[in-house]
Amino acid sequence: MSLSFSYRHLYYFWAVAKEGGLTRAAEKLGLSVQTVSTQVRELEQALGAALLKPSGRSLVLTEAGLAALEQAEQIFQIGETLPERVRDAATSPAVRLAVGISDGLPKLVAQRLLAPVLDTPQLRLLCHEDEFDDLLGDLALHRLDVVLADRPAPANPNLRVYSHSLGSSPVAWYAHERWAATARRNFPASLADVPLLLPTSHAALRPRLDHWLADQGVRPRVAGEFEDSALLATFGSEGLGVFPAATAVDDALTGRYGLVNVGLAEGVAEQFFAVGTDKKISHPLVRRLLPQAAA
Repeated sequence: MSLSFSYRHLYYFWAVAKEGGLTRAAEKLGLSVQTVSTQVRELEQALGAALLKPSGRSLVLTEAGLAALEQAEQIFQIGETLPERVRDAATSPAVRLAVGISDGLPKLVAQRLLAPVLDTPQLRLLCHEDEFDDLLGDLALHRLDVVLADRPAPANPNLRVYSHSLGSSPVAWYAHERWAATARRNFPASLADVPLLLPTSHAALRPRLDHWLADQGVRPRVAGEFEDSALLATFGSEGLGVFPAATAVDDALTGRYGLVNVGLAEGVAEQFFAVGTDKKISHPLVRRLLPQAAA
């Protein structure tokens, strides 16, 4: 691959932008101001645009400079992780899998989706939870091997990512014994008589639930809304209210949390996706997550 610019020149420009001027950048780099200035000018010549412009006694970034800085940030942030990644690869036989877990995906479901790889010898599993869009950015920068989410990736010409279905699960309503009898009586109309706990709009499930409740003629009494599904289940298990969850984790909710399944939200399903950078998954562990791989 042939490049029309030097990464060293880009690094000097990055230092100038981060330090706020040539003098401080030169001090940090241990070089003369003239040397740093010359290297930045050579980068500008290679890119065909001015990156810095005078403003009083200081320098500020041009529009082209802001664009260059954004790319340089990504390049050198990745570079900072290189030594650790190389050391890990050289000293450990571990099989590494870096997974992003969307904040809208229930945590109990995430554990079930990862179950096919959890018995891998020498597995080193790295899980990062964040907002879906931020995780897609990390995926595109190859900081993650896969993102697990409750929705497919949106169409974006700037992100080359692909969504692979991991299946779906019906949704039911779960209650602490304090509310179970009331919620079961004349279900689903009874949901108007108990406090409800709902996921926030971060979850793809929320609009489906809102439509379902409206179709049932239920005017909900919302006692709480939660971005974190684990918190939702925790507060539900303490009796704060009745809440919806995928029946894929029914055994955990009824066993570990001692909750009661009071009825299905007929027609409502929660969907699950693995989002990767390959149309055809190449990472062996990610391939094992796909239902068709196990078939």
